[in-house]
Amino acid sequence: MASAAEQLAANINWGSFSRASELKKRIWFTLFALIVYRLGTYIPIPGIDQTEFSRMFNQNAGGFFSFVNAWTGGAFGRMTIFALNVIPYITASIVMQILSTISSNLGELKKEGEIGRKKINQYTRYLTVALTAMQASFIVSFLEANNMAIDPGWLFRISTIITLVGATIFLMWLGEQITARGIGNGISLIIFAGIVANLPMALAQLLESGRTGVLSTFLIIGFLLLAILVVTFIVFMERAQRRLIVQYPKRQVGQKMYGGESSHLPLKLNTSGVIPPIFASALLMVPVTLAGFGAAESEFMRDILSYLGHGKPLYIALYVFLIVFFGFFYTAIVFNPEETASNLKRNGGFIPGIRPGKNTAEYLDKVLTRLTVIGVAYLAGICILPEILISQYSIPFYFGGTSLLIVVTVMMDTVAQIHSHLMAFQYEGLIKKAKLRGRR
Repeated sequence: MASAAEQLAANINWGSFSRASELKKRIWFTLFALIVYRLGTYIPIPGIDQTEFSRMFNQNAGGFFSFVNAWTGGAFGRMTIFALNVIPYITASIVMQILSTISSNLGELKKEGEIGRKKINQYTRYLTVALTAMQASFIVSFLEANNMAIDPGWLFRISTIITLVGATIFLMWLGEQITARGIGNGISLIIFAGIVANLPMALAQLLESGRTGVLSTFLIIGFLLLAILVVTFIVFMERAQRRLIVQYPKRQVGQKMYGGESSHLPLKLNTSGVIPPIFASALLMVPVTLAGFGAAESEFMRDILSYLGHGKPLYIALYVFLIVFFGFFYTAIVFNPEETASNLKRNGGFIPGIRPGKNTAEYLDKVLTRLTVIGVAYLAGICILPEILISQYSIPFYFGGTSLLIVVTVMMDTVAQIHSHLMAFQYEGLIKKAKLRGRR
């Protein structure tokens, strides 16, 4: 089956695209919102010694700070108002998804449809504010402890926390506006814009390594070709799915026969998405960063840094373990075989050769487990590759792993939505023409 991008390339009609005024408005709104976001990543937080902060940041390059900086489009490295980006919102969303499977009250809200979804979204916003305030307080304490605040005190603390919390709330609102009035998922596009903004710098670093003789020309060409192959592989794996045939029985109503049609239940190969590598990277960067701060005074901290450095066997082993753990854990949260089997039974559907109810749930769980094994192996391979490149060849972080995974998946989703809008516009035109002919 052709992807949305292939269908768009094959069926695109530039005349229809130019006449699709609603689609153009959505695209322009999305671009304007992303420009506003990028401008905000250059507005510094008042009261911070930027020179001292830059010196400290460069000394701790490669740790947790670099990980956060890559996600914020350089805003954290410049300590601007968008230093926290939408990371607290993503964390809050994941926590709410986990709690909805544990808490019976939140589970009931999920089943209430649109009303329940709005309530859960509201709880997510409240949790985002709380998490942002906690992270902002940590940043303020860190800045004051390292003498990076020009005028430390309660005024600096309160103003900085309010600035960071207000900026994160603004980005959360901006992402929701992009989702409602633009193209694509707003929160994902904000992260996408931050990562893509750093790609030119990463490419410049790679080419500079070739100019200075650190890397050979053939090696640089090989890395660029490898990046293209990784993108192609990610697209292939993200599109891969197992389709289970679902049959609906025939039923007679009066003199007419209804039903009897067959459908399919698509199970994605990578159900968990990019959540496992994100959580795994964040958890591994925390001890590395803490050890970096204490390496000057403690030999134990220096040993931790030597074992948990990029490309080290222990680091890779822990990375793979965490990706596998979060892959299975998040898949269990997203897809519930028993609930799916119950819905199929309620609607009269069944998988050929499998009894409805408990047997169907066991069959779905078996198939999903096998798919998840392949999915986490794919995620682990994609994420280990840049670690090896970083440790062996000092290749920029952006040429693989989580960053490319996010960029490719967001692009696929955005292109699919553009294709849907174009198809809807073409169908509307056909319907209008049919109505006019009918009147004549």
